[in-house]
Amino acid sequence: MKGFDEKVKLLSWVVLAMVGVHLLNILLSGRLLHYGITPHDARSLPYIFTAPFLHGSWGHLLNNLFGMCIFSALCLLRGIRFYVKSSLFIITLTGLLVWFFGRPSIHIGASGWIFGLWSLSIAMAWFQRSFGNIAVAVFVAFFYGGMVYGVLPGDASISFESHLFGALSGVLCAYLMARKKLRT
Repeated sequence: MKGFDEKVKLLSWVVLAMVGVHLLNILLSGRLLHYGITPHDARSLPYIFTAPFLHGSWGHLLNNLFGMCIFSALCLLRGIRFYVKSSLFIITLTGLLVWFFGRPSIHIGASGWIFGLWSLSIAMAWFQRSFGNIAVAVFVAFFYGGMVYGVLPGDASISFESHLFGALSGVLCAYLMARKKLRT
């Protein structure tokens, strides 16, 4: 039960951090949004790690928190270490790809991270076939398969680049994590 408690505590801290940052941003009249990713601006490279915690509205935050909780919980089934390594990989690679290839705008929100965890949950079944991985992938594909449309350009105010690059980062992460597991 101790492992379960630690996983719940970790996920709770992620959620509290996002809500806390959003509340602080409201108190500062949105000034924290400056810490999002601005493509091709070298000063914004460190913001790859702050952008996932910034949201433009309560609706934006709540939508992301729902997906974050679902896909983080599924990823945490594989352990805290797996979740933390995967999250850092997805956040970093997604942020770099948005920085290199994103539209000229400030990109904020956890959706790249969420799309990465989503695609990781599906791709693990391909790269490391086990009953658990396949069961998670079927669940995700059945209930959240429509997320695939989020990687396509649509609403100009939504960073489809974060969605697309997050999904690609999740697949690459699954490949690398499965290869590492096979070698050990």
